[in-house]
Amino acid sequence: MPTADLLTAALAHAARGWHVFPLRPDDKRPAFPDHTADDCTGRDPRCRAAGHHLGWEPRATCDPDRIRRAWSARPYGIGLACGPSRLVVVDLDRPKGDGETGEHDGLAVLAELAAAHTATIAPTYTVTTGRGGTHLYYRHPDDGPGLRNTAGTLGPMVDTRAHGGYVVAAGSTVNSRPYTVDLDTDPAPLPEWLAMLLAPAPLPPQRPVVVDLPTDRTGAYVRAAVTREVDRVTTAAPGERNRALYIAAVALGQLVAGGALATDDAQSVLEQAGVTAGLRTAEAYRTVRSGLAAGSHRPRKVAA
Repeated sequence: MPTADLLTAALAHAARGWHVFPLRPDDKRPAFPDHTADDCTGRDPRCRAAGHHLGWEPRATCDPDRIRRAWSARPYGIGLACGPSRLVVVDLDRPKGDGETGEHDGLAVLAELAAAHTATIAPTYTVTTGRGGTHLYYRHPDDGPGLRNTAGTLGPMVDTRAHGGYVVAAGSTVNSRPYTVDLDTDPAPLPEWLAMLLAPAPLPPQRPVVVDLPTDRTGAYVRAAVTREVDRVTTAAPGERNRALYIAAVALGQLVAGGALATDDAQSVLEQAGVTAGLRTAEAYRTVRSGLAAGSHRPRKVAA
């Protein structure tokens, strides 16, 4: 698709309040950053300015000037960050092989699920994907927990994208297959029965977040740093908790690399903080490991 058409589409999405970011041309992968958190050296100008790895979600924007600068340069695809856009997108796939039957069609699975809840699939903003699947866009509930991505939670061939996830937006192509608007209307509110099924399980009671540190001057400094980073995580708003945990892990990773804090202590206290904040254990583990690794590239020593 011509660069001008992609720019027009990106600006149109942003005008709806949807946060967009560039994808590699004719591809699903983000164009920026071109590295993972584990490989972040801090040389990328935006990572350097932020003081930590800056992924695609915080780079997503509605700013028309930034969008024009990006899409005037290359025919980037359009990624749409669901969390900042306050969207939940239901991704309905289609069978990819001849051996699969219509029973596994995502749209049929969702229709059966709706019928089981004596509901129907109300009209909402709808995109047909490059492979003939369907993206149903819904408004994220104003109340209740922040919803995350799911894969198969609702049934086979049905995934969802919310906080921490993105979709390829209409106007883009992937492998020369276009994503097109099938129904151009405002996204409907996420149905209550869907919100109920997608809500994360309640957290079990958590142990206090504690770590044993020396009582000398260095220990007091490190203890204050640990407390500050734990507070950053546990007070983060829904949708910002994973990012807050990563930033905290980078900060404590610098102290670990400088010899002021043990790796096990940092990892334990951060994982506890992440789970206390509402993240899944596996998600907190991955984020902490990634942040500690990034922080290790920039050691911070504490004078005694």
